[in-house]
Amino acid sequence: MPATTPSQTTREKLLDAAEALLLQDGYDAVSVRRICTRASANSAAVHYHFGSKEQLVANLLETRLASVWAGGLDEAIAGPPSVPALVDAILAPMEELLADPIGAVRLSLLSRFVLTNPTAEWQTTWFDLDVWAQALTRAIPGLSLTDARRRCRVAFSLLLAQFGPGVPLPPTAAAALRQFLTAGLSGPSAPQPNSDEESLR
Repeated sequence: MPATTPSQTTREKLLDAAEALLLQDGYDAVSVRRICTRASANSAAVHYHFGSKEQLVANLLETRLASVWAGGLDEAIAGPPSVPALVDAILAPMEELLADPIGAVRLSLLSRFVLTNPTAEWQTTWFDLDVWAQALTRAIPGLSLTDARRRCRVAFSLLLAQFGPGVPLPPTAAAALRQFLTAGLSGPSAPQPNSDEESLR
């Protein structure tokens, strides 16, 4: 195992400090200064290692949550194209997180952060909307990547708003949500206007 460098140690301390404060007080109440103080780090450490508070939180969410989605997404992409499989790959980890107190708070933080920071930069696969959109185009012949991306964005926004409060859904409501998402993502692709139609507009 390679030796841990001082830089890696500080980075991990910042992530741990940020998570503890965010889970306790919420995103808006936690400042960069508080994170650095809790991590016993220089006041400029967050900006040095992450660039901003927003990117620190994005990195934290990826570090803590990416593995929860990775297996299901890999299986959905590797298997036969299927909208229900993609929906399960999204939903199952959220239901798993909601069953755990810390997981539920992390999911609430994810919801709050993603819905208010749509331009955050992500590094891991499952946070990349295009990966989900490309999988959807495989499941729906003729669906453009642009339309697939739009559908996936709406689906994720709906799910994050639904699960953001951190309260598990009753089984009947969860089943209805799964059906609704499957139907919404599965709709036929919109017909493309031909050149004659375009010239008349």
